[in-house]
Amino acid sequence: MGYKPELWAEAKKKCRLGEKEIQMAKEMGLNPKSLIKNIPNSREQWKLSVKDWIHEMYEDRQMKKKG
Repeated sequence: MGYKPELWAEAKKKCRLGEKEIQMAKEMGLNPKSLIKNIPNSREQWKLSVKDWIHEMYEDRQMKKKG
């Protein structure tokens, strides 16, 4: 199921993502709403930024594919 380009554009803007991160999220089957929900607030300083979260998850999945 594809999501509207407007939703991806909103997630890109709110989460401060680049095209690379959007493509990674799409490859992993994430949806734009989940990206927006995972934006850390000021009380969640332990939480990774959405950009770092996507990169970490993508790398983990690539390692699992190889190994």
